[in-house]
Amino acid sequence: MRKERLAKLLFGIGALALALGISTLVLLAAKAPPLAAYANIALGALGSWDVAANVLVSWVPLVLATSGLLVTFTAGLWNIGIEGQITLGAIFATWALRALQGAALPPALAIGLAFAAGMAGGALWALLTGALRTFGGVNEIFGGLGLNFVSTALNIWLIFGPWKRPGVASMSGTVPFDKSLWLPTLAPGSRLAPASLALALAGIALVFVLLRGSYFGLRLKAVGRNPRAALLLGIPAERYLLAAFLGCGLLAGLAGAVQVTAVYHRLIPSISSGYGYLGLMVAMLASNQAPLAALVALFFAALNVGSIRLPIVLKLDSSLAGVLQGSLVLFFLLGQGARQRLLERKRGGRP
Repeated sequence: MRKERLAKLLFGIGALALALGISTLVLLAAKAPPLAAYANIALGALGSWDVAANVLVSWVPLVLATSGLLVTFTAGLWNIGIEGQITLGAIFATWALRALQGAALPPALAIGLAFAAGMAGGALWALLTGALRTFGGVNEIFGGLGLNFVSTALNIWLIFGPWKRPGVASMSGTVPFDKSLWLPTLAPGSRLAPASLALALAGIALVFVLLRGSYFGLRLKAVGRNPRAALLLGIPAERYLLAAFLGCGLLAGLAGAVQVTAVYHRLIPSISSGYGYLGLMVAMLASNQAPLAALVALFFAALNVGSIRLPIVLKLDSSLAGVLQGSLVLFFLLGQGARQRLLERKRGGRP
């Protein structure tokens, strides 16, 4: 057991070293100093309380999306449609806040209803993907990608159509909500809301308990390993697959609701901010382990926020963070494959 953990750690370190090597080669090709670039990313993520708070602002929706993906990954599902589920959550939350803006409700209750609406929107879109797979025979990758396009089109139509700013349609989004409907932040001018941070921690903790210490989690793992065998054992595989989509959609919708209530205070065209796709990479690196997923998500959020300094200081594109993230996932997966091959050789070819 110790040897296995040590091997995983060494392969992880090797993947990180190779990812840094590729990023360094990219920087050298761009005639930029690699050490200065990495130092600026670190300063951009940890240089002050304000930038560290921005890392946590980015971490909240990312860890919520990743938490949901851990559920679908456990069930053996590639929920690529999570981007659309985040967007639908944001749309439903916006609809709720627009409807409640003139009502005589306490702000806390209105925001709570917006969160509930966002979760309902994400769950609806996820269940649609699940229904396409379960009853229509459409692979969840293709169904999810198609629904991502539909959700993006719906979002743009609402911003430039029914919900457009009075007299003008703007890429800046809908009219901002009344400040009473903004999620309270730690300090004026900050976007870090203690409530959203608490929701993210609760989400990852709930998924950890669900997958690690519950009867539902055990059955979900059985379905993910072998749906046919699970069915023979009396486990309703289709029902558990839909339940996995539902759980992921609820958390993805919550991430979208956080985006409109705590970060942007309105609906914007790029409301999902790519957190769904980034969450897929985090979930793959975390190997379905919720505590590790929270840490990897924090690292990725720091890279995203820290890379903003690159175009300002070194005149480099901030996409270097994406190069590092993508190559890290690639080398990690290659390392896992190589490690599996070595284990099979030691066992004499037995899987």
